[in-house]
Amino acid sequence: MTASTPLLITFAIYLLAMVGIGIAAYRSTNSFDDYILGGRSLGSYVTALSAGASDMSGWLLLGLPGALYLGGLSEAWIAIGLILGAWCNWKFVAGPLRVYTEKTRNALTLPDYFTHRFDDRSRVLRVLSALVILVFFAVYCASGIVAGARLFESVFGVPYAQALWWGAAATILYTLIGGFLAVSWTDTVQASLMLFALVLTPVIVIVGSGGFDTSMAAIRAVDPARLDPFKGGTLGVVGIVSLLAWGLGYFGQPHILARFMAADDLATIPKARRIGMTWMVLCLFGAMAVGFFGIAYFGEHPGQSGMVRDNPERVFIALAELLFNPWIAGVLLSAILAAIMSTLSCQLLVCSSALTEDFYKGFLRPRAGQRELVWFGRAMVLSVALLAMWIARDPDSRVLGLVSYAWAGFGAAFGPVVLFSLFWSRMTRNGALAGMVVGAVTVILWKQTGSPLYEMVPGFIAASVAIVLGSVLDRVPVAQVRETHAQVHAALAENGY
Repeated sequence: MTASTPLLITFAIYLLAMVGIGIAAYRSTNSFDDYILGGRSLGSYVTALSAGASDMSGWLLLGLPGALYLGGLSEAWIAIGLILGAWCNWKFVAGPLRVYTEKTRNALTLPDYFTHRFDDRSRVLRVLSALVILVFFAVYCASGIVAGARLFESVFGVPYAQALWWGAAATILYTLIGGFLAVSWTDTVQASLMLFALVLTPVIVIVGSGGFDTSMAAIRAVDPARLDPFKGGTLGVVGIVSLLAWGLGYFGQPHILARFMAADDLATIPKARRIGMTWMVLCLFGAMAVGFFGIAYFGEHPGQSGMVRDNPERVFIALAELLFNPWIAGVLLSAILAAIMSTLSCQLLVCSSALTEDFYKGFLRPRAGQRELVWFGRAMVLSVALLAMWIARDPDSRVLGLVSYAWAGFGAAFGPVVLFSLFWSRMTRNGALAGMVVGAVTVILWKQTGSPLYEMVPGFIAASVAIVLGSVLDRVPVAQVRETHAQVHAALAENGY
């Protein structure tokens, strides 16, 4: 038995299990509502783990450990920002969005929600928000495909171009077949696998480095600056703000917000929040520990450091292969595949829903039947996947770089619009349009300046200002919009929100 055979068998079993779940979900998918939002039937456990798994893409086991391996504790500010942002998203957005989307004609997508929330009969808001989703999700999906290709390239030694297809094939298949239910059910399995890997691996890495005290001494010997969260003052306020600002992105991520919309009941949200935040904290700290204590391991074993010298994002893969027997390593590396597949599948489905609900049904075939919409949605999953693979064709692509750009784009374009739409009854359609355009354009232009300040910060601020100015200068919202807003907040008050 060759060294890669156990890995191949483990991967094969895992992939077959995911496709099997997709087939089971196919039998429960009877309408377009089922295909896009699972009929709003998710319980607290599935809602929590599906939201977490769809959030934490391949960057959790590749990009984040790689960042800690290179930069040390100064990179931990990202995790702090994400934890704060995710908690606020669960606490302040999940419940109101769940109620609001149901009250606004059972909105299935964010563009659908924006259209009905602001009574936009011109449908400009629908088109613009759907375009933002397609542009930034094409980049986001590409990051998942790059991560999958890196995994197959590293583990099985296949060329990058071939690894692209291996990394994307299974995800496309079960998303294509089972839709939202398949994505949510597989997310639950994948989140559990990710948690197992990120609790076990750092413990074994510390043991393999000689224990905690020895590991800390080894890191200090390699580079004392990696023990300093402020890098001796060189990180600066701009650097810390930029890393913390990742948390702002949560308010505008369509694939995460869709999980809130799909919860079976408002009462599901608080329990799901507790489950989801516990899972997230454990996974983030586990991922950071892998990268951080990987410094110690490769400092103690310099002969093996070549495995991560050219690409630090391989640090989790390298440690799994070095410290575990091939069968356990196969399970751990399947966790990377789980992280990649869970997020990529959600993103493909959101893109498909935007193309189907907001373009095809909204403009071309308003009377299309449920079966026709489901099959068109499946065709769009395949189309978006092929576009993302084309974007990801560059073998020098970096996972964290692609994720950060798409994350900022959604955070700035949608985040302020979502927040104001949920809590400010005076907000108007033109205010939403102004915020969306200004947020997206600011991110794109700021990225070109090369500024050390993360583009999320100016994008989020500029979009918020544009929303307020656009709404104040606009007409007063129609009575129907105000009435719906009052109904939503009355329902929230009844449930303790």
